Amino acid sequence: MTWQAAAWLMLGGSTVLLFLGLPVAFSFLVINLVGAWIFLGGESGMIQLARNSVASVQSFALTPIPLFVLMGEVLFHTGIAVKVIDGIERLIRQVPGRLAVVAVVAGTVFSAISGSTIATTAMLGSLMLPMMLARGYHPTMATGPIMAIGAVDMLIPPSALTVLLGSLSGISIAKLLIGGVVPGLLLSIAFVAYIIVRVQLDPSLAPRSEIAKHTGWANWRPFVLYVLPLVSIFVVVVASMAAGWATPTESAAIGALATVLMAIAYRALTVSNMMHALRGTVAISGMILFIIVGATTFAQILSFSGASNGLVQLITEGGLSPTAVVAAMMAVLIFLGLFVDQVSMMMITLPIFMPIVQRLGVDPVWFGVMYLICMQLGLLLPPHGMLLMTMKGVAPPSVTMAHIFAAVIPYVTMSLVLLALVFMWPAIAVWLPSILG
Repeated sequence: MTWQAAAWLMLGGSTVLLFLGLPVAFSFLVINLVGAWIFLGGESGMIQLARNSVASVQSFALTPIPLFVLMGEVLFHTGIAVKVIDGIERLIRQVPGRLAVVAVVAGTVFSAISGSTIATTAMLGSLMLPMMLARGYHPTMATGPIMAIGAVDMLIPPSALTVLLGSLSGISIAKLLIGGVVPGLLLSIAFVAYIIVRVQLDPSLAPRSEIAKHTGWANWRPFVLYVLPLVSIFVVVVASMAAGWATPTESAAIGALATVLMAIAYRALTVSNMMHALRGTVAISGMILFIIVGATTFAQILSFSGASNGLVQLITEGGLSPTAVVAAMMAVLIFLGLFVDQVSMMMITLPIFMPIVQRLGVDPVWFGVMYLICMQLGLLLPPHGMLLMTMKGVAPPSVTMAHIFAAVIPYVTMSLVLLALVFMWPAIAVWLPSILG
């Protein structure tokens, strides 16, 4: 079989199964079974497939995934998140669009301790959306910031999807985690600036409301007791990786332990909510590890069939400059974000993209951060963005999908601008990892 036919079978077959609605892991399992039988030699190929599958999830580098997920699950199930929102809200008083700004700032804090974009969006949507709608906020101003900052969770460590990207692509997980910090914070600042300017131009989008005034220690108490400890956990996790004191796995363990101890100190951790957090962690982590099995074996079979080498050679010999090739890859990722989820994007593209990146000598951290931004965009792009569906699930019936689609457009535009800035000035992505070693 020619490499072109192998590419159509493996890449085309997996894409068709995804569009037919088969779950990601099962789509690639079916293709892997077919590919192993054809390209690895029938029954012996099936045995090799099983061995490769077991080996793919035995890597110690994957350990941060359940630990990062556990941090977010403990935070949400213990109710500490409500205290954090209160601590931030007391310090933001006369800012236009105050509750929308609070949502962005609180979401940024949660991003620094949670490994799940969907959990962040669902939690903020459940807590803050009813409050904003009750105070007369337009549905687009109420929903947009929550979805946008939920997507930023992917860029700011800890992030389970960042670890997954690093493990599948071979990019340094520690550098990839640290590389997302500056772009993530830039997006958060841009979101706050947009909300303030937009509400000043049209105050009807977010009417001002009276809030309870606190002075002295009562004003700062929730911030000092709840927000600062969460931020300190983020600093410890990132600093321990950056300084070389701990591997990403050890840093994740430190963060998970600190989060549990913090919940105990607040007397918020019970047997019941700890069990809920553990169940959520097992469910999410198991799904991710099952996907890793499919992705790793898919890449191996694709390479063995000759399709990977054929496609890489075709692209690298096309006469395009490295920057043009990278720009084309980003365009492909944005297009895929319209239709498929982030894990599917990784499984479809990484077996082809990473050999090209290595062949062209492209900085893998720069490429990885732009890849994360494209996946973050995919969470927000209509019609199938995951966070759009999440928001509709927690929003009241008065908030329509038309409101949600309209709300997300300005934030998608800002994310595209960030992607262009990182593309033109790679230092935005690689400066912090290089400075921190």
